[in-house]
Order: sequence, then structure tokens, then C-alpha cells
Amino acid sequence: MIVKVLDPAGIHFPGVEYNDKKVDKGKGELMLMKNFPSFINENSTKEEVRNYLASISFQSTKIEKPQFHAMISTKFQEHSKEELTKIAENFMDEMKYGEQPFIVVFHNDTENRHVHIVSTRVDKSSGKKINDSYEKLKAQKALALVMEKLYGLNAEERIEKLLAYKYGTLKQMELLMLRGGYRLSQNKNNNNAFDILKNGVSVKTISGNHLILTTAQNNQRAKQLKAILSKYKDLSSNKVFKVEDRREQEAMLPEDKQNEDWKPKIEFESELQKKLRDMFGIDIVFHHKDGKTPFGYTLIDHKTGTVYKGSEIMKMNELFEFTSEMIDKRLFESLKDYNISDDISKQVLQKHLKVKDLENAPSDFMLFETRKRKNKEIFNSVKNDLRQYLKTQNNPEVKLIRSDEGKYYAVHERLHYVGELKYLIGEKEYLNFLYPTKDQESEFANKNEDFSKEMTKSINDMIFEFRKSSGGTGKDPAEEENKKRRKRKKR
Repeated sequence: MIVKVLDPAGIHFPGVEYNDKKVDKGKGELMLMKNFPSFINENSTKEEVRNYLASISFQSTKIEKPQFHAMISTKFQEHSKEELTKIAENFMDEMKYGEQPFIVVFHNDTENRHVHIVSTRVDKSSGKKINDSYEKLKAQKALALVMEKLYGLNAEERIEKLLAYKYGTLKQMELLMLRGGYRLSQNKNNNNAFDILKNGVSVKTISGNHLILTTAQNNQRAKQLKAILSKYKDLSSNKVFKVEDRREQEAMLPEDKQNEDWKPKIEFESELQKKLRDMFGIDIVFHHKDGKTPFGYTLIDHKTGTVYKGSEIMKMNELFEFTSEMIDKRLFESLKDYNISDDISKQVLQKHLKVKDLENAPSDFMLFETRKRKNKEIFNSVKNDLRQYLKTQNNPEVKLIRSDEGKYYAVHERLHYVGELKYLIGEKEYLNFLYPTKDQESEFANKNEDFSKEMTKSINDMIFEFRKSSGGTGKDPAEEENKKRRKRKKR
């Protein structure tokens, strides 16, 4: 879950028009209008909403850009539009905008569900500007507080749990925090203290004296871990590939993109790593330099709260097979979100990707099986889009793929869904799809017959008109000639 506060805008509140256009195009939905008078509601025009926000903003002539515009986004389809609206409403409370008039609009035009919030920075009661100092940092803290309140995601408790792990070096602790979604940084005012950051915001400061470095000594657990690794390296793909993240560069200004010192973030992944994480809470992190083949790895055992040097458990080259293949981070994350439950669905998705991009389609070992099921809302959206596609054939997000076994599957690109067509539309509709019904065949035949009659009639009419225009009688010349020959024979 991320929040982004957009740059302030002028008195015309372009954020209202932007979101209104999304709604008009069917890519957005107005979810909430709060603290507006009764005559401004969901039936009001964008001009009426903008004019009301502007009327409040005119109370202060010193503020040239009164628009407050924020976006809250979840990872893919993780939260529903109703949940995102609830998060947005609580977020505005934490940002001290809870009493202000604001709208919340849900957008469904990207892979990541998100909402936009538009309000005014001028307090509707006092006419003064709402304090926006360190606004972007406040937004990060506000979202963290909201997620804790609504979903019990207490950052303090999670950090304390990570600090209780057994790790032998400061580097291992730093890696542990990074895998937990935090970053360890030297405190600027105290060389013997460290800040733990979340999205650039310090959530806790700890003294270096409180860090206890302990080398892992549980030999029995180390033997268990080695047994698990030995078994599952033969049950899952152990082929390691490179994941390259260039999103930071995409967000740069054109002049900054020329910076030769900038390098993409590199990770190394394999299906075996995912299986070990999901089934046993074993997290394997590779160490490398400048994206070259890893020279070692760290094993984090979340079950016992212990960090191991990988070679203490099993030699890296005995466990993994390194490849030269690479995949973009954004594509990799989206592929991991697909409901690939077996080899057939993996094969279908692989076929779909090859059709899309024959040259750069990822290898099959880059597609990970997952038992994660899509929720009912997504499932129903897939079915509705699929039925519409079968009628019109014009939804670019839906594709039909035939498996090697001859069954048809549907792939929904935006909702990251792979499913058997028969299961999605029912056996009767599936048979109609495979074999048109007699009524459909009859209708097709009738249309062809009518078409043939029309064509014959049109041709005859054309011949008749041609003869008339050339001075003829409109009768068939061959028939006339035969009549003359019969008369001569009779004589």
C-alpha cells in the first residue's frame, strides 16, 4: 500500500475534471462525497463541484494553488474499492482534512487498484491554509496509522519482532530489516544509534548498545534445514534468473536519465525460493556485485527467528542452477499475481505470453505456481468480461488460449486470471462455443440463402438495365436466336 501526494494545483481544481473524465470513460467510479452541502451531491456536474471548492478557497487570497490531490494505491487487486474508500476516508482524518469537503474516486484502469482524493487546502471554517509542512512525510505516517487501525498492522510490534531474531553481523540485521520492508540507517545526530525507516520516514530509533549479535548454534535445526533444501530442490525448479527493476529511472526527469552512474536494482529469484518461503518460512537472499552471478547467499529462518550464512547449511552451487535469463521487475510481479495452480494453467499463460511477445516471452521456469485464489469479486468480474467478449470479441484484456489437451482457457490480463473456459461460462455455453446450435446453423444458412437470392436478383436487374440502355428489348438474345432457327426449319 502506497500513498502519493500530488503537487498543488490552481483555483480551477483540475483534479475534479481529471477524475470526472475517468468516470465518463468507465474507468472510474465516484465512491464518496463528504462534507459537501446537500445541493452538491453525486448528481452534480464537475463544474458545480469545482465551483463549490473554489468558493471555499476564495476565502484566502494568499493561496494560489489550493487544490489538495492524493492517490492511495494497493498492490494489484489486494484491496476492494470499498476497502480503499474506507482507507482514504481515515487517511483524510489523519491528515487533518477530515472536516473538509472531499471526493474519493476509484480507478480501475491499471493493474494496481487505487483511489484519488481531491479537496481544498483552505479550511472551510476559518478560511486559513491547512498546515502542509512536511506533507509528504505526514502522508506516509498517516497511511501507516490507518493501516494499523483498520488491519492491525502495527509497525512497532513488527520491528520489535525482527529485532528479536538471532543474527551474527550488522549486515545480516540490515538485510533482515530490508526483507521486512524497512531500511536501517545511521542516525545523523548519534553515531551509536540507528534509524529504522519505512518509505523514507523514521518509525523507530535504536541504540547500537541494544543490538545483540549472536551466531546461530542450533545444529539440529541446521540439519533439518539442509534436509528440506535437499528434498525440495528436486521438487521445484532451482533455476535462478535475474530480476531487473528500472522503475526508478522511469520516474526520473529526462536530464537525470543520462546519469551514467545510475544502475537498476537487481534481484535473483527461482521457483524453489518461493516454495521454501511459502511452505516453511525460509527466505533465501543472494549476494552479488553489479548484477553478476551471486557469490553467496543468506538464509533467514522465520520459524525459529534465526539468520544463517547460506554455506553453513548447504553450498550454493549444490542447491541452485544459475541461468543468464532476465525479466523486468514489473512484469515479474504481475506474473506472480496470476492464479497458476497447475502445469496446464502455467502452459496456457506461457502460450499467451509468447503470442504477445515472441522474442521476449519469459521462460516457463519464471512462472511460479501458487495456491492463492482470487476473491469472489474478481472472479465475477472475469466472468462478466468473458461473456461480453464472447458476444463482441472486442475486449483487449481478455484472450482465449487452447491448451495442448484441446481445452480452451481464458486469460484476463488486468485481473491476472487464468481459468478453464468451461468452468467460467458453464457446460452448455461452452458446447455452444465449440459447436454452434442448429438454430445458429439454420440462421446462418438462411442468411446465406437470402444473400444468394439478392445477388441473383441484382445481377438480372443489371443485365436487364444494360440491354434497355443499349436499345435492346430486355429479352435473352440466345432465346430469340433459337426461336428464329426453329421457324426456319419449319419452312
